[in-house]
Amino acid sequence: MKLSEKIVELRKINGMTQEELASICNVSRQSISKWEADIALPETEKLLTLGKTFHVSMDILLKDELELGAVKAVHICGRNAVREKKRQRYEGILIKESVADDAVIDIMNVHKIELWDTGGNPKYWTALFFTSDDADFPERISEAMSAGSHSGSWFVDFKAGNEKYIVFKDKILRYKIGNQAEKEHVCAECRKMGVSDAQMNWPE
Repeated sequence: MKLSEKIVELRKINGMTQEELASICNVSRQSISKWEADIALPETEKLLTLGKTFHVSMDILLKDELELGAVKAVHICGRNAVREKKRQRYEGILIKESVADDAVIDIMNVHKIELWDTGGNPKYWTALFFTSDDADFPERISEAMSAGSHSGSWFVDFKAGNEKYIVFKDKILRYKIGNQAEKEHVCAECRKMGVSDAQMNWPE
């Protein structure tokens, strides 16, 4: 079921008109009509609003293979996404599909969500732009990561100050930004994990 179809069904289940949903999302009725006709996609902020309004997770909304029949009352990242903290220690981008335990999102502040077209299957990945000031974040995200498959291992890269982290399931690699010898060692370890050189073009 497409996102557009889910919006229609969820709106009707909740007895809302397009005008009422438009008011909640702070958009025009025409915008709701375009979402439901699959002409346009809601912005990240509006997706969070839809999830909160209908009490469904981002997975349910965004993944075509997940039907609304599987909807349960869930804790979505909305409250954590808008929570601000004075000190942000780690920052990076996490592909949500790379984690086996969604609970790790609770220790992250998600500032932006993007859908990345994979050009394959699945059609989209959900990219979470995050920060975290949890002192044990590298260890906790490592525990939560999926192991990957025969085609390679999932990893997440992020930084804290001038230190770059590359984290796999139960394996944490890091180097000081600007230290080429340390970076080359980390890249060599990544290759052993099935990571291509193209995938190692991460931002610093």
